[in-house]
Amino acid sequence: MKKIITKNGLILAAFALAVTAIVALTHQATKNEISEQERKQLLRILDQVIDESSYDNALYKHCVPVLSRQFLGRDKQQRTFIALKDNQPVAIAIETTAPNGYSGNINMLVGISKIGVVLGVRILSHQETPGLGDKIDLAKSSWVESFNNKSSNGAKDPTWQVKKDGGEFDQFTGATITPRAVVQAVNKSLSFFKNNKDLLFTSAERCGEQ
Repeated sequence: MKKIITKNGLILAAFALAVTAIVALTHQATKNEISEQERKQLLRILDQVIDESSYDNALYKHCVPVLSRQFLGRDKQQRTFIALKDNQPVAIAIETTAPNGYSGNINMLVGISKIGVVLGVRILSHQETPGLGDKIDLAKSSWVESFNNKSSNGAKDPTWQVKKDGGEFDQFTGATITPRAVVQAVNKSLSFFKNNKDLLFTSAERCGEQ
């Protein structure tokens, strides 16, 4: 009986080692492919918020990590991507979060020109209600394009509110909390850029190739 138990134990151990080896090899084999797909996805979104013809650097590589709970909505570092033309800054893409969405965090990317005008906004991830709050996603509606070419006079600019609150941005029928949160987050991103523009445009720090 003891020999049988020992034999079975060795078989199970060998099986576990084999499975571990297969998982490790699979991970290694797909790691580069996953990384490449993530890079392509990032480039696709970056080119939606900053026109690719307006810069000539590797935008996804010129990345500066930033941290601002007050303006960017999170207690962890987020990324900014600096667009250059002939080695001169022309725009920036800022990762930011609206922490007060109806169903939690709304993560987005905001493209801003060097003079503080919104070039584009895209939602990276959210958990908003299908058919209502999910209209912030460009695949669901064009609402997010209403930020294009807008500028702000500061965090308290009265125009940077939904119309229900006296501002100029549409809310959704049956869903005001979601667009309100996004409008506030984009405006705070503009304020963050205005307050940190010189530092961001002169920083050489990078947060890694994606």
